Amino acid sequence: MNTRSTASGPLVGKVALVAGATRGAGRAMAVALGEAGATVYATGRTTREHRSEVGRAETIEETAELVTAAGGTGIAVPTDHLEPDQVRALVERIDRERGRLDVLVNDVWGGDHLLEFDTKVWEVDLAKGLRMLRLSLETHAITSHYALPLLIRRPGGLVVEITDGTEEFNAAYRGNLFFDLAKYGPIRMARGLAEELKDHGGTAVSLTPGFLRSEEMLDHFGVTEETWRDAVSKDPHFAIAESPAFIGRAVAHLAADPDRGRWNGASLSSGELARAYGFTDADGSRPDCFAYFRDVVFGGKRAPAADYR
Repeated sequence: MNTRSTASGPLVGKVALVAGATRGAGRAMAVALGEAGATVYATGRTTREHRSEVGRAETIEETAELVTAAGGTGIAVPTDHLEPDQVRALVERIDRERGRLDVLVNDVWGGDHLLEFDTKVWEVDLAKGLRMLRLSLETHAITSHYALPLLIRRPGGLVVEITDGTEEFNAAYRGNLFFDLAKYGPIRMARGLAEELKDHGGTAVSLTPGFLRSEEMLDHFGVTEETWRDAVSKDPHFAIAESPAFIGRAVAHLAADPDRGRWNGASLSSGELARAYGFTDADGSRPDCFAYFRDVVFGGKRAPAADYR
């Protein structure tokens, strides 16, 4: 276990579980919570000894080390969130070691490689479609089932359901029935959990990044975080892209807000929370991806992405 005695910040003494913290938004949220002083349990299926079906090299051990380096305490626990026994053991370990859980981030996904866009439900590979639903919905439900009894032990707990797109954005069909359900489901989960948690002083929200510059997306465009603007020539809309640190900061500010209950049940975006809390992305900008897509991509407005940063 990695420990650090010099932690400081608004979340010192708090314990967070980031389910699906191997890479991308999950890793960034874990690191931001650590930077705020939290102890963060980082879970996922890819370790230094084993790779998941996603097939990427990032590991949960790396995430835990980054959490500790940021000022928190990072603890990597290999967990397949489709396996109830593993999730139950994870929560029992958190209870045994820390005796509390203050923040649960349900970020499990790992289904991008299963996508078949613009394919009818009767033509799609059924196994791939059902796997997407299991990864995006069943994992979240199993994790909440086991983790929430520990989270509600103290009032003020926070559950963040991570998805792709706000409720408004997901009102339009996403081009694949299984993907559509996978990305709208966490929004409804947050709404339902908000009802179940409110009598315990808890808060549940759904949260989405914008056009995320994840490791996989950078690789797709053949760029790095330092050279990401070179990809704008391939996809002009990539000009609105945000780093994973942006949604990380969104979660950290939300977790540190004593008045976060005002968001209970809401569908939120990193850009919206940036406006509310005043934080920026790593480059000092404040991208509002969904306003850009609403106005420019779908609304036909002639405006550069820079106007939305």
